[in-house]
Amino acid sequence: MTQNISAALFSEARRYIPGGVNSPVRAFRNVGGEPFFVAKAKGSHLWDVDGREYIDFVGTWGPAILGHAPQIVVEAVQKAAANGLSFGIPNPFEVEMAKLICSWVPSVEKVRVVNSGTEATMSCIRLARGYTGRDLIVKFEGCYHGHVDSLLVKAGSGALTHGSPDSAGVPAELAALTITLPFNDPEKLTAVFEAQGERIAAVIVEPIPANAGLYLPLPGFLEQLRQRCSSHGALLIFDEVMTGFRLAKGGYQELARIRPDLTALGKVIGGGLPVGAFGGRAEIMDQLSPDGPVYQAGTLSGNPLAMAAGLAQLRELERNDGFNRLEKLGSEMETAVRQTLTETGRNYAFHRIGSMFCLYFCEPPVRNLTDARRSDLAAFGSFFHHCLGSGVYFAPSQFEAGFLCLAHSSSDLERTIEVVRAGLRGGARS
Repeated sequence: MTQNISAALFSEARRYIPGGVNSPVRAFRNVGGEPFFVAKAKGSHLWDVDGREYIDFVGTWGPAILGHAPQIVVEAVQKAAANGLSFGIPNPFEVEMAKLICSWVPSVEKVRVVNSGTEATMSCIRLARGYTGRDLIVKFEGCYHGHVDSLLVKAGSGALTHGSPDSAGVPAELAALTITLPFNDPEKLTAVFEAQGERIAAVIVEPIPANAGLYLPLPGFLEQLRQRCSSHGALLIFDEVMTGFRLAKGGYQELARIRPDLTALGKVIGGGLPVGAFGGRAEIMDQLSPDGPVYQAGTLSGNPLAMAAGLAQLRELERNDGFNRLEKLGSEMETAVRQTLTETGRNYAFHRIGSMFCLYFCEPPVRNLTDARRSDLAAFGSFFHHCLGSGVYFAPSQFEAGFLCLAHSSSDLERTIEVVRAGLRGGARS
């Protein structure tokens, strides 16, 4: 008899946890069916509690850049844990991490470590308002910056997947302080700054939006954004929680040669443990308490286990030419996917930058959220379940990016392409 331990666990979880999950996308509502429960993960593979094995292209939503449970990270955590799990007082790992971030990220002169990407973006918004003395925030449709009240307006990720992109519980008065614009629309950007430029504290953006799938900035768009902020005295915030230390040592801003005023980081710098960070120009960061009037705090910030794990992971990436290897893996996958699309007669948009990718179930172009929402969600759901049943795990939503890791092998990619080809031929509609 086939075991179904995952189903039993999910049934029990729904008695005690809202929706049975601790983060909404995990519920599989966008694709139908029920989630599986993981028993273990190693390298590029997951095993569920029923013993099924999967090639994993979610990678803990980005942090598992070396693969799951890399020995060097596990050993770093074990060594740090032997000396204590948390101190609530400074530890040497915090200083090492701060020095590394400031030396790698072009725009960061000082940095503060927090516990999540949401904390990082929330703190950036508060700091920008405190520094400028202004209230308005500009964000872009489909960009997700965590579950911060003022940023859950036309958001991406789970907020987009589960019905309305706006959350209940966000006061209308607070939402009114957030202006949302379409990504890649320079005319509307210009109009907003001409009308409200002197009231805008900051513009926050995923320079590569990766929470409504994955779409890329048109040439000149981010440069114009930088220029508009500078000319009107507003701060530019890059949310590089997804792209930071995944696309390059200095994040996407290194590749784009654009310096934001503040940067939010997370994911990779914790090696899989809960973490976030934000940093920027010293004169702005010095407005934080205890030096300045902008308050931000966290008992577990700079946790020694998370810092040790992140430092081990980042140094391993640098030591083993990780960024070039990830680009090579991404290029190999892109070539194979595009060839498969041609072979199966599917004119679908496929986007890839470095080790991040998304296959949209619609024709190109996909330049913003409106374009992304043209995707055939039923076809994507059929494709997802075909792949999952064949041992390949992609994100359970059309509106999420996929991730490669250094543990993905050529045989992993070959098997994945076989499964993708069969899924496109059998389940996906035109």
